[in-house]
Parts: sequence; structure tokens; C-alpha cells
Amino acid sequence: MSALLDQVYERIDDRVDDMVELTCDLIRFPTVNPPGEAYTPCAEYIGNRLSKRGFDIQYVRGEGTPGDSSDYPRVNVIARREGKGDGPCVHFNGHIDVIEAGAGWTVAPFDAIVKDGRIYGRGACDMKGGLASAIIAVEALIDTDPNYPGTIEISGTCDEETGGYGGVAYLAERGWFSKPRVDHVVIPEPLNVDRVCIGHRGVWWAEIETHGRMAHGSMPFLGDSAVRHMAAVLERFEKDLYPALATRRSDMPVVPEGARQSTMNINSLHGGQAESHGGLPSPCVADSCRMIIDRRFLIEESLADVKGEVTAILESLAESRPDFRFDIRELFAVEPSMVDRDGPVASATVTAIQEVLGVVPDIVCSPGTYDQKHVDRIGKLKDCIAYGPGILDLAHQPDEWVGIEDMTAAAKVMATAASRLLRQEA
Repeated sequence: MSALLDQVYERIDDRVDDMVELTCDLIRFPTVNPPGEAYTPCAEYIGNRLSKRGFDIQYVRGEGTPGDSSDYPRVNVIARREGKGDGPCVHFNGHIDVIEAGAGWTVAPFDAIVKDGRIYGRGACDMKGGLASAIIAVEALIDTDPNYPGTIEISGTCDEETGGYGGVAYLAERGWFSKPRVDHVVIPEPLNVDRVCIGHRGVWWAEIETHGRMAHGSMPFLGDSAVRHMAAVLERFEKDLYPALATRRSDMPVVPEGARQSTMNINSLHGGQAESHGGLPSPCVADSCRMIIDRRFLIEESLADVKGEVTAILESLAESRPDFRFDIRELFAVEPSMVDRDGPVASATVTAIQEVLGVVPDIVCSPGTYDQKHVDRIGKLKDCIAYGPGILDLAHQPDEWVGIEDMTAAAKVMATAASRLLRQEA
């Protein structure tokens, strides 16, 4: 086994330039979500490459899922290669979508700039670098050990950044991430090469709307400002909710340290007349104000309590503030998830990190959700972890980058873990 893995490592080292080129090619597909651009050509690029290595390729569109349309089809690619004997299926899943570039870049976000041992570009870290590492790992393993037992799968899926409903969730509902088809799943999210991620916090997204009454802006006393009502909500959040969240700590090994507590982000706030026009706004008292909240919660908290404490604030304002009216609409909710740290895929990856890097890895949980949630809850497959190159803090940042040395190390770790899992040596 040791001799075989040494050959795998040699092949990976010989293919670093190929890995860099592959990563750059993936970055140059501007797979921005929303709206979901360039999914098809990116998926076909992956499929065309792997078909040449003997993989059976299938393209599955998430028809009818949020955002799916003829202009922006939710296209996923699944590549499968069966070995020469009986054994489990090891699946590497990477999402191909990225968030918008945003402002503050010093390099062109979709040009894929290579300098100083790093690859810069939107999606370099989250997570096209990880997907490229997995592809190189698998190709090196196949070339070294063409008679491997079991089955290897690689998928490039869409919409992870907006919940994964057109990607892994859609596929999981149709059996793509369940036994007997798949036994072990590795998702190469950027959580550092010396960490194994076994779960994530929960999330509750909701839209809060306050209502008012329109009037002329010169006579606001004749109306009722929904924006001012929303300001009262924000005041109560600042006074009551945020201090309460700061006191809650988790026993989950969540990273970074700030995410060990409960958090809530206000994603957006919209009130009054839209300003997407060329002229001046009209003088109107706002009759509606909407706020999107992103509440991340701990495994020690219940989803019912998370919802209840926000609703309680709103109901309290309805009782104490004149003419306060509100609606609250859930956008989506995901319970916290944590798999067995001693499960096959986690154990195999821990051992592989020790062998390749010579360090004992940290076992961590992610501050945000990732597609493990769908593998776990829909696919009913518990043996799923996140492991990949990249620094989590760089995700969604300007000048996002992934280190080439880390990608190389991650590829060796993934190849080692896959080899042991295929032979059921974990």
C-alpha cells in the first residue's frame, strides 16, 4: 500500500501545472449565482475531461428548482467509474457556483491570476480549487491503480451558495447520494488542509415585513411610516436579541472562534419606493419595509426556540407600539448537523492527513451550512465530511485565492483516503 501511494504522490507532484491550469479554467467560467450563469459550459468542461479518463458522464438538470429557467438551467454533472472488483463507492462532490465578484479587487476576478504560489479569482478558494484537487487526486489514483476495487464518483453541482436546491438537494431526492449507490462522500470545501469538518451550525432565514400607510412626504403625520416601525424592530434586536445571542456557546468544534456563539446577520433592508430609476424619488411615506435576517444557531438550540424569540419581539411590539403591523415569512431552515468523528470517511481522512502532512488534524464544524445537509437529511447518508484546500476566511472576499502547495497536499490526502476507503481499510 505504501509503495502504491508513493507512486500516487509522484503522479500528483508531476501534475501540479495541470492542476493549476484546471483550476484557472474553472475560475474563468463566471458561474455567478444568482442568477446561475455559465453552469452548462462549466459542467460540460468537467464532464468532457473525465469522460476521457473512462468515467461515465451524466448531466442532470434541476428542473423546477428555484432559479431554474431556459436562460439559467441548473445543470449538474456526475461522473462515475467502476473498478475491477467489489467495493464501496467513494464520491467527491464540489459546487461549481460562486457568488458575485463585488468590489475591492486588485486583480480581475475571473481572469484566474497565478502569482506567488497562489491562484487568485472568484471561486478559487470556494471551491474550484478544491474540486480541481479532487479531480487530480482521482486521476492520479486511477492511473497508478487501474484495478482498484469499488467505484469512484465525482460531481460538479450547482446552487450551493443559495441553498443547493438545484444541485445536491435535487440529486439526493432522486437517489444520487444514497446507499447502495454511494457509501462515502467528501466535499472539498475550504477548511484548511489540516482540518476535517464533520458538521455545521443550523440556519434560519426569514423575511420580516412591517406595514404602514402612504401619505405625502410633506405631511408624514397623515401617514404611517413602515420604515420607522422597522427601526423599532432593529432597536429591539440591538437591545435584547443580540446580547442574548452573545451569551450562547456551543460544544460543537465550530471555527472560527466567533462562530462558537449564536449569530444573526441582517442581509438586506428595503423600504419605501424603489430607487432603480433615473429620476428623483417621489415624496411618499413608506407603506412597506422588508428585512431579510440570517440566523445561525447551535446544535444546543432548537429551531422552534430560534423562531420563537424573533416572533416574540415582533408580537411584543404589536402590543406596545401604536399601529405596528407585521408579517414574517420563512425562506428556509436547516438544522445543525454533525457526523461521527470516528466514522469511516472521517477516520480515513484523519489518517491520511497524518501520513501526508505529519500533523494531527483538528476536527471542526463549519460556521455556515454546506451540501452535507442534503446528503445527510435527504440522502440519509451519514458518512459525509468536508475536506479541502483553502482558508475559510477568504471565501466570498475580494482577491480570493487558494494556495498551490495546499492544493497539492489536499490532493494527496484525498487520494490516500479514497484508496483506503475503496479497499475498506479505514
